[in-house]
Amino acid sequence: MINLAQKDIAHSLNKFIITAISVGVLLGIVIIMIGVYRGMVFDAKVLVNDIQADIWVVQQDTLGPFAQTSKVHEDLKNQISYQNGVEEAQALTFQTFQLENSYGDFKVMLIGYDPFGKIQVINKAKLIAGRVIQKQHYEIVVSAKTNYKLGQKIKLGRDYFTVVGITKDTVSNGGDYLIFTSLKDAQLLQFTYTNERIRSDANRGIKGGNPHLVNAIIAKVQQGYSINEVAKNIEKTTHKKVFTREEQLTLLLQKVIKKSSKQIGMFTVILIVVSIIIIALIIYTMTLEKIKEISIMKLIGIPNFTISKMIIQETVLLGFLAFISGNIFAHLIGGVFPKRILLLQSDAISLFFIILIFSIFASLFGIYKVIKTDPAEAIAG
Repeated sequence: MINLAQKDIAHSLNKFIITAISVGVLLGIVIIMIGVYRGMVFDAKVLVNDIQADIWVVQQDTLGPFAQTSKVHEDLKNQISYQNGVEEAQALTFQTFQLENSYGDFKVMLIGYDPFGKIQVINKAKLIAGRVIQKQHYEIVVSAKTNYKLGQKIKLGRDYFTVVGITKDTVSNGGDYLIFTSLKDAQLLQFTYTNERIRSDANRGIKGGNPHLVNAIIAKVQQGYSINEVAKNIEKTTHKKVFTREEQLTLLLQKVIKKSSKQIGMFTVILIVVSIIIIALIIYTMTLEKIKEISIMKLIGIPNFTISKMIIQETVLLGFLAFISGNIFAHLIGGVFPKRILLLQSDAISLFFIILIFSIFASLFGIYKVIKTDPAEAIAG
């Protein structure tokens, strides 16, 4: 039996392939937008997952340190470490910097931590060069994407820091690159003032200096103890806000990136709808272009079902080729974006079936035109 779809495509193969690639570029943009959303969700979890802490203690009545400003005294870690069920407590600071080097300017989040603490803050599995911080002053670990090299000096505030380690895929919840210094250095950078500010405050009777503040206290819970129970006990005795690791992750997803993820999701849905409409218009236009040939087919006795099957076959093949070219396009340009684009095969497959189903549905407009075509149009010419 002659395959009408095969014959029709072969007749205008170049045009069909170019059309499929054009639609594929649009689908590729849809795949990238889904990847942007996935990357945003993934980045929001990276830092909390890398810091191997069970409990986060922040300023009372805040959602800090990522959603709101949080300041607590450093010595609070001692009170927490003595709580029943707590294995270890450690203080952290978080602050953002705008840095610039020969590769351009970029935003980073600086994390200050105790290099001699027992809780892992830098994920050593992501350390690709050098080592972690081993001194209390003037050492820094940076992300590979900052393009700093081992041994290079970086000026932060009034001091210079030596790069001793380089990490990969370490980002803040906002996708900014991470850099790490000792807690003492980070406190000096965040909580002390310039000489001019100190003199100005002194004239006002205000004494300056490092108040030994931090942004959060993290803790690990001993085996055999309930994390939720220990968290409730710490909140009760310290009068601070306490989050478990799972609550912190939920907070990041539902508060910090909620609006951004919704916006990207809505834009992705719009792109999917536009893709479906464009495919429908293409199939309808392709049908109109060969309306005379279809009239001849009907005139010589080819049933509507056979002609309709040809249109559906062309639609499915167009969708398949567009999906393949879209995937290739997405993977080719996905790596050039400044923030993480997470392309999952499961998302691509789901998109393929969505496009396929709605494309077949859209081809009904072309089929309707076929059914309504009068065979006499072939004679009328």
